[in-house]
Amino acid sequence: MKEENKVSYQTLSQYLKVISDSNRLEILDLLSCGELCACDLLEHFDFSQPTLSHHMKLLRENNLILMRKDGTKNMYSLNKEVVNSLMNRLSLLSSDTVPCICDSIGKGTCS
Repeated sequence: MKEENKVSYQTLSQYLKVISDSNRLEILDLLSCGELCACDLLEHFDFSQPTLSHHMKLLRENNLILMRKDGTKNMYSLNKEVVNSLMNRLSLLSSDTVPCICDSIGKGTCS
């Protein structure tokens, strides 16, 4: 397997681990509608501010969301470039029109 494929699969796997949590996935969905402050997000969920902070930290560390300060508020938005790239990578799994990793293995050559 080529080294760049390993990195891509590792990166893709990390993204999938982060968004596999239903709360984080829902946060991404909410942010897909536009920028929100932490207080807006907190009103939507039935968990504490420290729990929201934990989720937001993981999403930010993985570059899935962006944050900017607006006075005392933290404003969050979806990092559409990263999310679109993630979606494109996932769509390759079901595509038969692009070069595929399976092209690099011999098929039916096992004895």
